[in-house]
Amino acid sequence: MIVYELGSQTMKQASIFQRPAWVVVFALTAAIAWGWAFPLIKVGFNAFGITADMTGSKMLFAGIRFAVAGLIVLAVARSSGRSFKTNKTSDWLFILAFALMNTTLHYFFFYVGMSHSEGSRAAILNSLSTFLLVLLACACFKSDRLTTRKILGCAVGFSGILALNLGGSHSGQFTWLGDGMIILNAVCSALSGLMTRGLSRKVDIFVGTGYSLTIGGLLLIIPGLVFGGTLPVINTLGIVCLLFLIAISAIGFALYNKLLSLNPVGKVAIYNSLIPIVGAVTSCLCLGETFYTKYALAGGLAALGIYIVNKGKN
Repeated sequence: MIVYELGSQTMKQASIFQRPAWVVVFALTAAIAWGWAFPLIKVGFNAFGITADMTGSKMLFAGIRFAVAGLIVLAVARSSGRSFKTNKTSDWLFILAFALMNTTLHYFFFYVGMSHSEGSRAAILNSLSTFLLVLLACACFKSDRLTTRKILGCAVGFSGILALNLGGSHSGQFTWLGDGMIILNAVCSALSGLMTRGLSRKVDIFVGTGYSLTIGGLLLIIPGLVFGGTLPVINTLGIVCLLFLIAISAIGFALYNKLLSLNPVGKVAIYNSLIPIVGAVTSCLCLGETFYTKYALAGGLAALGIYIVNKGKN
């Protein structure tokens, strides 16, 4: 397996994305934004009249979101003078593979899962990606070592995910179309996070992010249209939700991918503990979903697991 190492950390003036205070600001911004995506997707589905069985329409909705977000990132990258140069055909193949993993497959599973699961439940279950990324990073990057602390943190975090299935059917049980799809989404998220370090060596990371979102979005739009996908009802609420989701994707992925490309995974992953908490709370507040006690337990264990993983030196 190819091992990518972090670039030189001895530069006289570190990048703003490596300065501790700004790492906190940028990582928090991405995590909180992604937490809000859970209720916005559900509201957007309802506003556009997209029902649980309309797979093509869900793919179209997701594709529009990411393709437009990618074009925005590329436009900003161009206006700021970033290099679009790629030297090899293999670089484009890597970008395509990243787009498939980071956007197309990742969010196909996510949108299908979201339409068959409560937003609060999906938000907590999605935290599985953080623990998978931590473990995979230890196997692939010299900057991330597997320690007892990381193993303990992952065990605590996984126990939080298992806590979702406590109780009877009235408090929600595992379903393949709901929880199963969210788990596959989490696996794609972890693998794409792992690939981000490699992407930064193929092309400027902001440009690569723009390419992946645009290409990945188009690869959702095309099959979405083939499967008869439409936006049945066009209204202001749906458009506003879509615009917010576009902004979340453009800002969240641009910041997060840049942070992952320059810092050890552990330094960035801790802030993702906010995603399930923000997602669960906002889903209950915005969608009127029942907030089960086990959601607090699962969210707390997930956050504690990520804290343990990142406590102290990486």
